[in-house]
Amino acid sequence: MQRYLAVRPQAEPAGMRLLCFHHAGAGALAFAGWRQRVGQEVDVLPVRLPGRETRRGEPHLTDPGTLLAGLQDDLGPLLDEGPYAFYGHSMGALVAYRFALYRADTGQRPPSALLVGACSAPQLGSELLDRTDLDDLTDTDLMAAMTDEESLPPVLLRSPERLRATLDTLRADLRLARALRALPVRRLASPLWAFAGRRDRIAPAGQVGEWRYCAGAGFMLQTVPGAHFFVRGREAPRAVGQALLTTTPVPAR
Repeated sequence: MQRYLAVRPQAEPAGMRLLCFHHAGAGALAFAGWRQRVGQEVDVLPVRLPGRETRRGEPHLTDPGTLLAGLQDDLGPLLDEGPYAFYGHSMGALVAYRFALYRADTGQRPPSALLVGACSAPQLGSELLDRTDLDDLTDTDLMAAMTDEESLPPVLLRSPERLRATLDTLRADLRLARALRALPVRRLASPLWAFAGRRDRIAPAGQVGEWRYCAGAGFMLQTVPGAHFFVRGREAPRAVGQALLTTTPVPAR
């Protein structure tokens, strides 16, 4: 089994494989329940980056080149077997976008579609990532910077040890996200869907909609219920499943 995948792929998937990339500070468990909600024709495969969950003994990755080469080495053979798509949430959207470009740049077949959620377009600035003191933020400062009401689940706030580990992972992931966002922005040949939470104050719909300039084969912006972490709700995976039933997204108006 690929070490980047949290679940084993179906031996003979009924339709498309959907690789899901988690947000900063999180892991593959962010996509719990997605397999049941996306649809039977899609094999949902959550990706788990090093430094968390079952990979917590491995060092975090903050260098884009190392990450993308590692993803290709581990997942490349699987992606060559049939149709696949990427969904990335928040930081995961940047990982998915850069990995899609990396695949194309290295002569590999790009994804049939790129789906991103809760992430402002890569050509835009980020209030948090652009902070000059990002590397020096204390745990208290970092918690204050996460302005969304759903950022840190109450169970973490009741466990200082788990909270410290989560914040260490979050801090490393933010460095990775900043490095991914700093790379040149180019159009991707695949169609692109972007999803925005209706109550998201970190990545509002207007900023998510700017992903249209990264799409080379059609674009759709869709809002879903929830704030920044709508990935945990029921509507997002259903919307993703419906999007994958569409061959080419209709241009947003």
